[in-house]
Amino acid sequence: MARRTSKAQDVVVGQRLFVDEGALATMIQSCVREVIEEELTEHVGAGPYERTPARRARRNGTKPRTMKTAVGDLEFAVPQVREGGFQPSVFERYQRSDKALVAAMQEMVVQGVSTRRVGAVLDEMAGFKVSATTVSRAMAELDEQIASWRGRRLDEVAWPYLVIDARYEKVRVKGRVRSQAVLIAAGINELGRRELLGLWVGDSESEATWSEVLTDLKRRGLSGVEMVISDAHRGIRSALERLLQGVAWQRCRVHLMRELLKKVDWRDHKELAADLRSIFVSEDAERCREVAVEVAEKWERRRPKMSAALRAGIDDCLTAKTLEPRLWRRLNSSNMIERLMRELKRRTRVVGVFPNVAALERLVGAVLLEIDDAWAAEPARYLVLEEKE
Repeated sequence: MARRTSKAQDVVVGQRLFVDEGALATMIQSCVREVIEEELTEHVGAGPYERTPARRARRNGTKPRTMKTAVGDLEFAVPQVREGGFQPSVFERYQRSDKALVAAMQEMVVQGVSTRRVGAVLDEMAGFKVSATTVSRAMAELDEQIASWRGRRLDEVAWPYLVIDARYEKVRVKGRVRSQAVLIAAGINELGRRELLGLWVGDSESEATWSEVLTDLKRRGLSGVEMVISDAHRGIRSALERLLQGVAWQRCRVHLMRELLKKVDWRDHKELAADLRSIFVSEDAERCREVAVEVAEKWERRRPKMSAALRAGIDDCLTAKTLEPRLWRRLNSSNMIERLMRELKRRTRVVGVFPNVAALERLVGAVLLEIDDAWAAEPARYLVLEEKE
């Protein structure tokens, strides 16, 4: 993956705006490697391990090369030829017009355009002669990486805490634009490290779709779950009750607060928000319940529906209060996923409507791979699960 060295930059090509994002680095690397291999095969006169009378030279290992681009420093293993004389043209051309190439790759990723058209765009904008086969291989390589990540085993460690959430994207399905749920699960393992565990796409957040998520996680070896953090969607609750029986459930307090604020006039938002935040200040769950009752009584006459919803939902928001303060401060909401969801929204809003589910999974998968790599590189554990002696 690329090492991020600078912030993403906006690139204007013609009348369209593209955004250079780190998630494109893997795609660009794949495409450039394919271009180099095509040039090498033409230079040598034969493919790898191919014996042919047309062979003019022999391959002789590789040497590392770094390409500085708008999405970071990309690392390549450049093939060497024993007889010498092989210099990939891709580096010189890319250095002159890397932003144009990034924009073209953006179009390929998010618009689901044909591989032949992508080749034409690369040729026109960056001077590359790239075949449709090369583009297809590059896309297939990224798809393979995402599929491998989504299907990896999880049984090397236990996962005491699971955070799940979903967002919706517009996708063209059988000629009609439909709203599709992108379901995401993150876990905190017994070492206190956090990881993204996968993504799934379904028609909705039904019990069936969330059951598929949990079934897939268990099939891949998820074990040791002690608590699940999520919103109060009925499909999630039903799936948890059926497939993770006995596991504690923490209702995201941020989601509850948002739902309660929707039940009052906007002029009451500031006052109610302050009252709701006061509920969770104490480290003692019983004191939090007492404050919640006080808040409910205060608003009973003005906003009875909100007051009733607060009384009904407060207990599920205090499950994490049974843990040490250093833990419940992290686990009383799904903020870890919420920030990720905002990043996904920022990346996908330029698309509008995805041409198909595969295009959606490719872009979201690339973004999640990037975020998961960033989480893996974090020097500190997300949670310290044991007390220091």
